[in-house]
Amino acid sequence: MDVGLFGINMNFLAQPQWAVKVAQHAEGLGFESLWTGEHVVLPDPQEPPSPAPPQTPMLHPPALLAHLAAVTSTIKFGTGITLIAQRNPVVLAKEIATLDVLCSGRLLFGVGAGYLHQEFAALGVDFPSRGARTDEYLDAMRVLWNAPQPEFAGHFVNFAGIDAQPRPAQPGGPPVIVGGASPAAMRRSITHGNGWYGFAMDVETAGKAIEGLKLAQARFERPQGLGELSISITPPKPLTKAMLEDYAALGVNRLIPMLGFYNENNILNELDAIATDFL
Repeated sequence: MDVGLFGINMNFLAQPQWAVKVAQHAEGLGFESLWTGEHVVLPDPQEPPSPAPPQTPMLHPPALLAHLAAVTSTIKFGTGITLIAQRNPVVLAKEIATLDVLCSGRLLFGVGAGYLHQEFAALGVDFPSRGARTDEYLDAMRVLWNAPQPEFAGHFVNFAGIDAQPRPAQPGGPPVIVGGASPAAMRRSITHGNGWYGFAMDVETAGKAIEGLKLAQARFERPQGLGELSISITPPKPLTKAMLEDYAALGVNRLIPMLGFYNENNILNELDAIATDFL
């Protein structure tokens, strides 16, 4: 099982010098990947379903990951998750392709539809249509990454007679990891995703979600080019050996424990301990 780390762009790790220190240390220890969280804005004052206080610092993922790519060589980078319905997909396709080039094909493109209506309102993006936008934007981005002469006609995005270079370093584009546990997210994982990502899920919750994925797989056709669906989980508490064994029994391929459980006074030692126990 691969082990990554979540939250490289948040809280005290939003200080670039700390993000670099942790990234290089994690790479040296053999961690598979580093994952960012993302919210462009947070409601102030905090109110449901907001996951964090409004003053929580979060560096913009592509900018930080490009910075970290320059000081590492093997560790992968995951966006956990990019809320693509909030973006112009043509611009985002360029941004993600550029990031994949800068990190020499080490990018895992985690995506989701989003759930904070306050954030969508601040960005001037229609909230009810976020799911349909997410599906269509993924299709449009893959056309821009792969078609010799990109052309797309959809409900939300249309283009023809253009090209966007460079293409991603990874043929076909970076793997798309779909986040979320709603029926729509399960369907999207099967029809659009190379993988699925469950955030803050204990073993029982993860097991139920994986059963939901199996039901979606039986219901919806999976394009052959997507390959076998990988399963990634961020546990809701620090990792233990028993938890790792239980997740493995469910068929989980990657665990992504939270860096937020550790502070700047002991995080490097904690990473040493995780590596000793689990890598």
